[in-house]
Amino acid sequence: MSTPSANHATRATTPALQSVVPGVWGLRDVFANLYFVRNPNSPADPWVLIDAGLPGSGDKIKQRAEEIFGPNNPPAAILLTHGHFDHVGALPSLLEAWPSALVYAHPLELPYLTGRSSYPPPDPTVGKGLMATMSFLYPKKPIDLGGRVKALPEDGSVPFLAGWRWVFTPGHTPGHVSFFREYDRTLVVGDAFVTVFAESGTATYTQQQEVHGPPAYFTPNWQQARESVARLAELEPQVAAAGHGIPMQGEEMRRQLQELVRDFDKKAVPAQGRYVQQAAQADETGVVSLPPAAPVPLAWWLAGGAVVLGAALLASRTGGGSSSGVYDLAARRARKEGGQRQGPRPFAQYQ
Repeated sequence: MSTPSANHATRATTPALQSVVPGVWGLRDVFANLYFVRNPNSPADPWVLIDAGLPGSGDKIKQRAEEIFGPNNPPAAILLTHGHFDHVGALPSLLEAWPSALVYAHPLELPYLTGRSSYPPPDPTVGKGLMATMSFLYPKKPIDLGGRVKALPEDGSVPFLAGWRWVFTPGHTPGHVSFFREYDRTLVVGDAFVTVFAESGTATYTQQQEVHGPPAYFTPNWQQARESVARLAELEPQVAAAGHGIPMQGEEMRRQLQELVRDFDKKAVPAQGRYVQQAAQADETGVVSLPPAAPVPLAWWLAGGAVVLGAALLASRTGGGSSSGVYDLAARRARKEGGQRQGPRPFAQYQ
């Protein structure tokens, strides 16, 4: 494990598991990040996991947790910035392995974690790169954690993490939160903003550090997203550990974050897209209204299928790999969406 360099890191120069600041370790799971956190001054205190990576990554996460905290030492809790598939994918296997761990999320995120509502569908029409173009293949349906998921405390405190508070940062999802440690100004930001050009396949692969707005293809409320970025910039973080991208730090990170606030409409809001002029509306029950969908061009379906097929062939030649699970999931979703839907679809599950 190593500490990231000062805003000049790439995938080639950083290991998947790295120490971010004392008491915080980050794990890159293909293209999404999760974080292991405990009190650095009390190593015997419980630790927590923030976010849970991609489908199929449970064994990897458990192995890395044992490297940091030792065997037979499960987390006291799993905290979620939000419930998109690349932040909750390993939860089923993790909760089976860690039966005492509870999951915590904002109350407005609970419908998507208890099977009540699907998220607004991703929007490939925002453009900007391959990750955006392929987004119509990404899972958006809810998971159902039942009684294992609880609402975060109303007072802003963070379970099992003294000195931390959660900050309400909606926009990317209705109940998105970030986590902030006051004394050293460490921010675990989720996807409220990110430190890589998340829409680009090339940038996602290289992981070159840059402050960007939330992933445009999965952000259904740009007014809320704008306000959330401004709220986080007011915290003047020293370290920003995002859900996508290598953590950034110091004056350069804050300068780029302030530029994002000042020029949010230019730097973050896409020139076109389903949610640009009209936001999706949600409440404590889940999504209640959506703007009309734009049709996905046939060429995009073919391009997405080609990427999925290429990834499958690569996985077969290499004996699999950490990324194969997400491509398998995307392929299954594409097949299902292309055929007859089965069973009822609450709120049309969504067009």
